[in-house]
Amino acid sequence: MRARVIKIGNSQGFRIPKPVLEQTGIKDDVEIEVDKDQIIIRPVTKVRDGWDAAFKKMAQKGDDELIFDEITDHSWDDEEWQW
Repeated sequence: MRARVIKIGNSQGFRIPKPVLEQTGIKDDVEIEVDKDQIIIRPVTKVRDGWDAAFKKMAQKGDDELIFDEITDHSWDDEEWQW
C-alpha cells in the first residue's frame, strides 16, 4: 500500500487508511520510533497495563513484602516524626 507524503503546516505527514488503523488497534496517541531507515508507529499503551496481574502474582509467591534497608533507617525517623 502506498501513501503520499503531504505538507501539513511546517511538518509533513500522510493519511493512514482506516482498515490499517483497525488492524493495529491505533485509536488515539501513537509512539513513533526510527529504526535505521524505517519509521515504526505503535499505539500508546497505558503505563500501568499489566501491573494488577503482576502484583497478584507477586502476592501469591509472597514476593510483595516491604524491604527495609539499614541505609534508609535513620535515627531521625524516631526523633523527628510524631506518631
